[in-house]
Amino acid sequence: MWYVYFLQLANGSIYVGSTNDLHRRFGAHQRGQVISNKPYLPVTVKSYMAVPTERQARELERYFKSGSGKVFAKKRLCSDRDQNP
Repeated sequence: MWYVYFLQLANGSIYVGSTNDLHRRFGAHQRGQVISNKPYLPVTVKSYMAVPTERQARELERYFKSGSGKVFAKKRLCSDRDQNP
């Protein structure tokens, strides 16, 4: 099983990644071992989704890093639902 995950960084931005071991990868983010978000600790998991293959995970990750994917993720996957009726 592969995962596409969304982290909220300390500066408020969303980080999108993919992995086959969500707990290990989140731990690496929390320990500052991921260069791209090290300056923005702490991070929190906002959402994630499971897919059967690495290829699907990479394709979804690429989509969620695109303009329309960012809008979709922010509105549907990473929003604080009680603030957005």
